[in-house]
Amino acid sequence: MRISLLQQPLIWEDVVANRRRFASLMAPLVGQSDLLVLPETFTTGFSMSTATLAEVENGPTCTWMLQQAQQLDVAIAGSVMTRTCAGPVNRLLFATPQGELTHYDKRHLFRMGREHEHYIAGTRQRVMAWRGVRIGLQVCYDLRFPVWSRRSAEFDYDLLLYVANWPAPRINAWRQLLIARAIENQAYVVGVNRCGTDGKGIAHPGDSAALDFLGMDLIRMGDQPGVMTATLDLAALQRFRERFPAQLDADRFSLET
Repeated sequence: MRISLLQQPLIWEDVVANRRRFASLMAPLVGQSDLLVLPETFTTGFSMSTATLAEVENGPTCTWMLQQAQQLDVAIAGSVMTRTCAGPVNRLLFATPQGELTHYDKRHLFRMGREHEHYIAGTRQRVMAWRGVRIGLQVCYDLRFPVWSRRSAEFDYDLLLYVANWPAPRINAWRQLLIARAIENQAYVVGVNRCGTDGKGIAHPGDSAALDFLGMDLIRMGDQPGVMTATLDLAALQRFRERFPAQLDADRFSLET
């Protein structure tokens, strides 16, 4: 599978302008990729303005993602603030060219940014199968919580995917935790972070990356806008898991939701 990481600055709280920018970046990737990954809250930046900016379920950005996926014959993933009957959620959407739209609602809300005061937490893990790859869906702050990310019989994946607005002061944690999630779960890990400064003056250094099941970089982006594509080798992953079946000795955890 070919996965393209679209690392970009986000235009603060301007949904239409952000969609326009990503459409122009995605168009040249037709025939070059299987999955395009956009950052967390890619239409708005990491805004708390849920009362005015949260879209209804299956709203305009959902329609736009499905249209883009069909036109380009790729899957597209990225998170959008979404209004549900229970309250606003930070929703990671996964759109396919066949018109399927799967979602995962961010479980761990970033209290230091008061996210928990404006959004409600998701309660379900989610795996999406796409072109032979099982993809675990996660969002930003989820990266810090290994039990929630843990590969298990109920949450089994080949690729663990993170979309993020991870700021500069904690970028070392981003780098190290992506490596840890890859090694401990014997899985590919892709993290797509935004770059640039947001509407609150917070700097984001990008550093988006794709890592193999040994925690080694397949690609590593710097702090500038760009698009890079990694290729995953599922046969190599399976051979490694068979040779080194560490999961057979794993501790048991139970999740309380």
